[in-house]
This record gives sequence, C-alpha cells and structure tokens, in this order.
Amino acid sequence: MIGGARTPLTVDLEGYRVAISAGANGIGKVMADSFAACGASVFVSDIDEIALANCGHPGILANAGEAADCVAFVDVAVEHLGGLDVLINNAGIAGPTAPVEMVTPEELDATLRIDLAAMFHCARRAIPALRANGGGAIINMSSAAGRFGFAHRAPYAAAKWGVIGFTKSLAIELGRDGVRVNAILPGPVDGPRIRAVIKAKAAAEGISENEMTDRTVGTTSLRCFVSQQDIANMALYLASPFGATISGQAIGVDADMQTMM
Repeated sequence: MIGGARTPLTVDLEGYRVAISAGANGIGKVMADSFAACGASVFVSDIDEIALANCGHPGILANAGEAADCVAFVDVAVEHLGGLDVLINNAGIAGPTAPVEMVTPEELDATLRIDLAAMFHCARRAIPALRANGGGAIINMSSAAGRFGFAHRAPYAAAKWGVIGFTKSLAIELGRDGVRVNAILPGPVDGPRIRAVIKAKAAAEGISENEMTDRTVGTTSLRCFVSQQDIANMALYLASPFGATISGQAIGVDADMQTMM
C-alpha cells in the first residue's frame, strides 16, 4: 500500500538558504536532509529537543504555537544563514479526532495556532529578508483536508483550508517582489501521524485499524499512501529554478485523493 519515491529529486540548490519549521522529525526532517543533499544550507526549528539535537542540522528549540517562538526561529535562521531564500512552514499537529460538539475550545485554539497562525507569524517575519534577497520562495504545508470536508477533524480541516487562503493572498502581495508562495497538500503520508489518526478514527467508528487503513488508501486513485520523500521532492521542485513561474498554487501530492475518511 506504500507508494512513492525513495530517493530525493536531484536539483542544484548550492548557495540556497532554507529555514524549515518542525524540521527535526518526520516530513520536515526528510525535507531538511533533501535540501542539504542538493547543496542548500538548512536551519530548522522543532519542539522536540532530542530530535533537534540528533537531526544533523543547526536549529532552535521552538513551539510553533507561540508567536514569539516563531519570530525567534526566523530571526535566528536569517542570522545563522546570512539571509534567506526559502521558508518552509511545516509545523503542524493533527488536532482532535472527535465530533464538533466534543471538541474543547482549548483543542480548537491549539490546532488553529499551530496549523495556521504559526505560518502567518513565520512568513511575516521572513518577508523582509526575502525582499532584501530579491525574491525567494515560501512553501506552506496544507493537506488534502484543505480541499475536502473532514468529519471528526473539523479544527484540522478548518486550519488547512485557511492555509490555502493565506497562501493565495500572500502570493498576490509578494509577486512583485519576486517571492513565490505555494501550498503543498499531502494526502495519506505513511508514518506515525497517519497511523495515529487511523487508530483514533477506527476507535471512533468501532472498526479495526486494518479496515480503517484499507478505507484510507481506498480514497485514492492509486490505492496507496504517499511517502515523505514525495512531499520533500515537491518542495525541492517549488524552491528550485524549475518552479520559477509557479506561485499561488495549492498542489496535491496525494495519490489522487477523491474524498476524506
């Protein structure tokens, strides 16, 4: 059921300066490794101190749910890298899996702060550096949940729809400055997060995890999960000269999902 690429896209990013939020774990780590392999200098943030210490990239401990931490991440990244060419807003959480009436205000607030507001805070702080550089790229991580309704995941879907609106608006604002802004919409990416979501949804619906896994991949035309490398490869493409005229787009990397489970 696992599809997708196994090796990074090969592009020349020598001299690129890249900041990746939540870059010490999961998709963010694969992105950081892939950009570094293409010659870029990478700086990351993460809330996981152990992962940050072991990720192999310079970075800063930061909680994406705190505006001050988002600002500090960008400021330190720009100082460390000597400027900025690419900002990847990757930090996010799954949020609660529950009917709307069972979601607490605190859960809603946390999901919106980390999955949406953090991108605003990071981008806002990064824009002067990108302008001073004469252009660059901002890549925001949305989700297939940013174009479908998602029962029992309303806070997450609301945030991810918001990411697309933010992306398109920012692309218009920054186009004259040569800054391209795009969103990547992963589908079911194999890894601990989707496994946790599948487990929670299976419990909520009273079915087995295997059945929920089959239902999940069954929503895609390719009948598979995508890999973390697939997502990283799209980020490499968008940040590189190959993506020089791509902006304001919400690009699905999702094995052609038709609906959300």
